[in-house]
Amino acid sequence: MTADGSALRSSRPKPSRSKRLPTLRAQNAPLASADAQRALLERYAGGVSFERSLREHGMDGPRATGLRTLQINLGKMCNQTCRHCHVDAGPDRREIMTQETMRACLTLLENAEFDTVDLTGGAPEMNPHFRWFVEECRRMGMRVIDRCNLTILLTPIGRGLPEFLAEHQVELICSLPHVSALNTDRQRGDGVFDRSIVALQRLNKIGYGREGSGLSLVLVTNPAGAFLPGPQSLLEREWKKTLKERFDIEFNTLFTITNMPISRYLDWLVESGNCARYMDVLVQSFNPRAAEGVMCKTMLSVGWDGCLYDCDFNQMLELPIQTTESHVARIDDLDSLSTREIVTGPHCFGCTAGSGSSCGGATA
Repeated sequence: MTADGSALRSSRPKPSRSKRLPTLRAQNAPLASADAQRALLERYAGGVSFERSLREHGMDGPRATGLRTLQINLGKMCNQTCRHCHVDAGPDRREIMTQETMRACLTLLENAEFDTVDLTGGAPEMNPHFRWFVEECRRMGMRVIDRCNLTILLTPIGRGLPEFLAEHQVELICSLPHVSALNTDRQRGDGVFDRSIVALQRLNKIGYGREGSGLSLVLVTNPAGAFLPGPQSLLEREWKKTLKERFDIEFNTLFTITNMPISRYLDWLVESGNCARYMDVLVQSFNPRAAEGVMCKTMLSVGWDGCLYDCDFNQMLELPIQTTESHVARIDDLDSLSTREIVTGPHCFGCTAGSGSSCGGATA
C-alpha cells in the first residue's frame, strides 16, 4: 500500500445517490475487515498513540468508573445504507441479536448497577423482539433510549411504533445530519430528508419533543465532510429556529457527533483522499477536557452476538473488553467489569477532538 493508502482505493463503480449504496460486506471491500481498518488507522495516526497523548497531559489510560449505561446493538440490519455509517449496516446485513442473548442482557441488568439501556443497530427496531425487549427493560425500571433513524417509522415495521414508544416513555435519539435536504440526502440517500421530516411531524403530533410532554426527542447531527462538528449549543439554536419556522417541528436537544474513521466513513476518507488530513485533524485537536468525559468510563457495549466491548466503536473494530470473560452470558465478576481498563486505539482521537464526541453529544 502506498503512503496515501491508494492501494485500498477501489475500482468498484460508485452508485448514484438515487441507487441504494451496498454495504462494504456486500462489496467484499478491503475495509469490510476490522483488521484492515485497525492497520490503516495505525498507519494514518503517524506513530502518535492515544495513550501517549494522555500521558503528555498528565492523564492515565482510561478506566471504567462504574456501570451506568448498557448499550446494546440489536443487529446490523437497517433500512438505510448511509455513507458515513461506522457499523456498515444495511438491508443486506443479517446479523440480529437472538432473544436468548437478550435474556442474558436482562440478567446482567438485574444483577448490576445499570440505570440506562441504550438500544442501537443498524435499525434496532428491525429486530423482531424489539418491542418485547423494551417492555422487559421498562418493567425493570430502566431508562430506555432508542437510537432511531426516523425513516424506519414510515415502513411496515414502524406501524404503531411511535405510539408504542410513547406508551413506554422511551427516549428517542434520532439521526438527522442536516436541516437541508441536500446535505442530508448526500449522506443518507435520496428522499431521506423528506421522509425524516414526516416522521418528526408524526412524533411531534403524539407529544415527542413538545414542552411538558415528558417525551424526549433528541436530534443528532454529524458533519457531511472531513471536518469536526460545529459548536453544539449554537447549532441547536439554529436547528430549532429553522425546523420550527419551516416545518413546525420541535425537539428537545441537539447532539453533535464527530464522524468516526471506521468502516464506511473510513472507506469514504480513503476514496476521497482525505484520510491522512482527517486523522491529523483528530490527533492535533486532542482535548484533555474531552478525554475526561469519554462515555466508555460508565458504559458497557453488547454486540449483536453477546460479545462485550468498552464502546460501540471498539465493537465495530472488534476490540473486546480486557477481562477474563467477554460475553454477556458468562460474566462472573461484576466488580472487575466496573473498574476495567479501557481498550484504546487511534480511533479514540475521534471522541477527544475539539469539543469531544460521545453518544450523548459533545463532552467539553
